[in-house]
Amino acid sequence: MEQVPIFALGAVLFPRSLVPLRVFEPRYMDMVKDCLRHGTSFGVCLITEGREVGVAASVQPVGCLARIVEWDMPDLGILQIVAEGTERFRVRERRVSPGGLILAGIELLAPELPLPVPPQHENLVRLLRAIVENADERYFPRPLRYDDAVWVGCRLADVLPIPIGRKQQALALEDPLARLDLLQGCLGEQRGR
Repeated sequence: MEQVPIFALGAVLFPRSLVPLRVFEPRYMDMVKDCLRHGTSFGVCLITEGREVGVAASVQPVGCLARIVEWDMPDLGILQIVAEGTERFRVRERRVSPGGLILAGIELLAPELPLPVPPQHENLVRLLRAIVENADERYFPRPLRYDDAVWVGCRLADVLPIPIGRKQQALALEDPLARLDLLQGCLGEQRGR
């Protein structure tokens, strides 16, 4: 079982998504420095109870590994990083270090293989195309895979303004078509309001 440090966030990270982080707490500064020094990843998990700062929070059991792709220290004591989601995982055990960092024994979830987008979800592809065309190119790293249900589902779950619990549910689903169904349902709920 792989051991990784966990960055507890009030957000959900998906594979191939980017997340900017402002790091200033000593536990996370040390974690980021260690990841940069050794070229290792850290885990990102959604907080279930607690906050991003202070005492170690309780987190969801499914998260996403993240690798640092950019970093800068514009002010002394504050690191600004951009991390990219890589692989989904399930937390099998957790402990909190004396410095307050969550350390987890994780099991990687099986990689999702590309799968064609079914015709009933073509509206999701059109919606994503419109979003990508109006977004900064760096938020959607190339290649764009509009024909892949995994890519479309993860990108939409990341950018749509849906409840955070639904985003977490989308991350945890192991069936890309079920993820598209979930997103379709979320859009239907929003139209019904």
